Amino acid sequence: MIEPAVTRFAPSPTGRLHLGHAFSAIRAHDFAAERGGRFLLRIEDIDRGRSRVEHVDTILADLAWLGLTHEPPVFQSARMDRYAAALEALKGRGLVYRCFCTRAAIAASQAAPHGVEPVYPGTCRRLSADEAAARSGEPHCWRLDMARAVAAAGSLDWRDHGVPVAADPLAHGDVIVARKDAGTSYHLAVTVDDAAQGITDVVRGVDLFAATHVHRSLQALLGLPTPDYHHHPLLLGPDGERLAKRHGAPTLAALRERGDDGLALAHRLRSGRLPAGFSTAIA
Repeated sequence: MIEPAVTRFAPSPTGRLHLGHAFSAIRAHDFAAERGGRFLLRIEDIDRGRSRVEHVDTILADLAWLGLTHEPPVFQSARMDRYAAALEALKGRGLVYRCFCTRAAIAASQAAPHGVEPVYPGTCRRLSADEAAARSGEPHCWRLDMARAVAAAGSLDWRDHGVPVAADPLAHGDVIVARKDAGTSYHLAVTVDDAAQGITDVVRGVDLFAATHVHRSLQALLGLPTPDYHHHPLLLGPDGERLAKRHGAPTLAALRERGDDGLALAHRLRSGRLPAGFSTAIA
């Protein structure tokens, strides 16, 4: 007997959804539906500077147009107390530290391929407790001391499409768990929310596969359950690049406004009949 699954679609309201979002949302929706489960919508709006209410309205309209039913949305901006509690738990174990470095300074300190986020070199980890406390009034984020985290959590793995994957969070360095401007981070918030919402299966693009190494570590450190993961191929545009808001990918709203049939589009995406010029790729 197949156990009911709980999945989620978790867009950020910083722009309009595109075909790549539809491709992922349909997969998450159908995974739950085929197992008699629940499909949740989570609005990841911790980036208060870029999140817009009008984009939330468009997200809801887009999902309805595609015929995807979901439970009432949960907003991360209303859950900051949960993230603060998780951060305090990490602080209490001495697993995080203040970081005063700017992104520009980090980029200047080391070479990384274009478009690749450099691994943090641990500059502020080397500050003494007194030095860090003396500078606490300066803008700072909080980083996870990954070496300590790995030592505390031990060897970890997760299942991706049912296949065990050994977690390697050390490869990602001391990631940010609370941004200067947000009080949390994507990594911390998504880990806390997946547990709080009872997510059994995370269905998302393979571009987030690497992040799962970090999420698995945080789950262990915070005593949270580990869902099963199902990372799927990305939808590529006619130029061979992955679809992205910043690259001007065609939006679902534009397709709706010109009169396209959302149910028919969803059916084509389910059956693998992509729009002309579009393709999928693992990376």
